Amino acid sequence: MNTLSRLTLMGLVASTSVWAQDTAKPATPAENKENNKTTSAPLAEANTDYKIGPQDVLRVDVWKEPDISRTIPVRPDGKISLPLLNDVQAAGLTSMQLAGLIRDGLTKYITSPQVTVTVTEINSRRVYCSGEVMKPGAMALLPNMTALQAISSCGGFTQFAKIKSIYVLRLEGGKQVQHPFNYKDVVKGKRPEDNIVLQPGDVIVVP
Repeated sequence: MNTLSRLTLMGLVASTSVWAQDTAKPATPAENKENNKTTSAPLAEANTDYKIGPQDVLRVDVWKEPDISRTIPVRPDGKISLPLLNDVQAAGLTSMQLAGLIRDGLTKYITSPQVTVTVTEINSRRVYCSGEVMKPGAMALLPNMTALQAISSCGGFTQFAKIKSIYVLRLEGGKQVQHPFNYKDVVKGKRPEDNIVLQPGDVIVVP
């Protein structure tokens, strides 16, 4: 094969390759959703062991059943109300367990129902900031929230705050236990052990 023939053949191969890429089948919405899963994960989805609690907000999706699908809060008694099923126990279950419970209940009325439950707001797990902070009060406990992160959400300290004497008050074995938190040392990286991961009901006290 002479040089001109080889160049012509290479050009045809290249053109065919470009044409194949341009005409490739576009990704379906399901494939796009799968590809973006790590960047669009909803609240609490990363921890599949999270147990739903009262006042959490849930998104219940039943495929091809828009009249049943809805965003709904968990009542103080731990239940939610859905069409056809009335009251369903939600508190104490994971999102997957609740989806299975709803699916089983709907099989009496719908053929092979497909149910997804997502926790969109975590309100049952709260921590508290008190004392010399700009915005004292309760806040939602996010997964793996540390004491420093919670303090940052309190709007900063007042001019009277004793930031070396902060502590986290926690109920352990029926007793109130103080965990010291020296703000200056923590932000300088000197005492990382003070920056504990918070638990529901913890109170950050800023004297």
